[in-house]
Amino acid sequence: MQYKHLGRSGVQVSRLALGTMNFGMVTDEPTSFKIMDEALGAGINFFDTADVYGGPQSPDMPKGYGVSEEIIGRWLTKGGRRERIVLATKVYQPMETGPNDRQLSAYHIRKACEDSLRRLQTDHIDLYQMHHIDRRTPWEEIWQAMELLVQQGKVIYVGSSNFAGWDIATAQCSADARRFMGLVSEQSLYNLNARTIELEVIPACRHYGLGIIPWSPLSGGLLSGALRKATAGRRAEPRIQQQIEQHRSQLEAYETLCQQLGQEPADVALAWLLHNPVVTAPIIGPRTLEQVTGSLRALNITLSDETLRRLDEIWPGPGGEAPKAYTW
Repeated sequence: MQYKHLGRSGVQVSRLALGTMNFGMVTDEPTSFKIMDEALGAGINFFDTADVYGGPQSPDMPKGYGVSEEIIGRWLTKGGRRERIVLATKVYQPMETGPNDRQLSAYHIRKACEDSLRRLQTDHIDLYQMHHIDRRTPWEEIWQAMELLVQQGKVIYVGSSNFAGWDIATAQCSADARRFMGLVSEQSLYNLNARTIELEVIPACRHYGLGIIPWSPLSGGLLSGALRKATAGRRAEPRIQQQIEQHRSQLEAYETLCQQLGQEPADVALAWLLHNPVVTAPIIGPRTLEQVTGSLRALNITLSDETLRRLDEIWPGPGGEAPKAYTW
């Protein structure tokens, strides 16, 4: 396994992060335990979850929330595991129906952290991530709440998720004014088919020393051999079939290139993310043990300049970083 510092922090995490959103919703507890065992055995020490994971996520009436954290918590009680992993979870999403059971008020951050610690059966969270930006709560309030959790030893590092470049800059300026470390990571949608963050989020992360943790690195399965597996599993769903038809010409070119390289499409997609120095660890969300071990192949793939150029042709990004991407 390869390891990399999480942004400018001193902690090192595996180049692949284990995503647990499927635990409890798609993957049952015994299989989830086996997946975590397999990941840890392979050297993956970065586990990502969220307070809301484990059931249908609804802004009005969440059901099954906390199940993923509970499964991880029961797995951690088996002994000798907690100090071997860097554990990340999130706060923001609605956890009950009350007006203060969501977003980033100090009130909710405190309660959500205590609830996550209880479900995870641990005394600290290594990376506490704000799941979305909350523009109604001032940064003074947010950072005061996070600072207190850090002082109490309940949180070690703070990260963001789904933030814009502007949000990252604003957050860091506020943290600097308080002489607080602020953000060490940003978890964003990023893959060959979704490259918008190259405009401003990646430059902001590079400037402020945040590591990027891409979610949906395979674009919901689109980049994992969708044409070849078009009638299997999730790919048979109408929504996925529509995406396949929309991107058919790109997928044909992409899967042909992967075949020429002698590599699986999913592995090439992960390797492409890993070649970016700002990326710390793409999140893999395996549903089976085979998907855990299969993802490890990407760590040994080196993409040539010619291959990278060809991937840019097939999956063009926004044209670079702002403002040069759209002006001179």
